Amino acid sequence: MSGAMRKDSEYVVPQGVLGLQGPVEKPAPGTLPLRGDLAHMALAGSHLAAHYVIPHIHTVGAAGAGLRLNPRADAEVFVTLPAESRFELLDVAGEWVWGCPGPQGPSGWCRASELAPQDA
Repeated sequence: MSGAMRKDSEYVVPQGVLGLQGPVEKPAPGTLPLRGDLAHMALAGSHLAAHYVIPHIHTVGAAGAGLRLNPRADAEVFVTLPAESRFELLDVAGEWVWGCPGPQGPSGWCRASELAPQDA
């Protein structure tokens, strides 16, 4: 996502040393915006990930967006986000984007074409 324009976000990089105080139960896939390789910046103080991402704020397109656990057309849609709702984009893989409506989830993959076009 380097070089991409980003709308202002209320998420900032936490100050000071981040650390966990003990074991944290791993959330079920599709719940929190957390994967082994990255997590939403808002989870930095409570969940461990290799990288934390400040999301790019987008809007779901007019037809809504179907979240899937995997970036494949044959993956089951487990939740549909309503048209014009908030989508916090955290990762891009070709025609697929991974994100969530907010740091409490749900999180999943949808097609980039299901998001509203960004203003220039």
